[in-house]
Amino acid sequence: VQLQASGGGLVQPGGSLRLSCAASGFTLEYYAIGWFRQAPGKEREAVSCISSGDGGSFSADSVKGRFTISRDSAANTVSLQMNSLKPEDTAVYYCAADVAAGSTCPIDISLPVYWGQGTQVTVSS
Repeated sequence: VQLQASGGGLVQPGGSLRLSCAASGFTLEYYAIGWFRQAPGKEREAVSCISSGDGGSFSADSVKGRFTISRDSAANTVSLQMNSLKPEDTAVYYCAADVAAGSTCPIDISLPVYWGQGTQVTVSS
């Protein structure tokens, strides 16, 4: 099981980025998939999550209306479209998969989950 996150970069405030989480070794649509972020000196926090199956989603209040999570079952990827980015969105972003098939959001990261490597998002002028 492997998750590969990509799409981070440097963007000006108000700009957009699209992060992608690609899976190998398992089928994403059968598991809850989440995006988390961690800024320097801060704890890792949940950003968005999409449940298995019908894909019900969850987003943190800080990103509602700006970030959209979606799943491409054919490509076996989950994406995070980030619009209207703010400097406070700067962080390393991680994707994670619940280990239980049929799982729903939110993902409890105090329990075992599969993590992808982080991708840096920097919002700065």
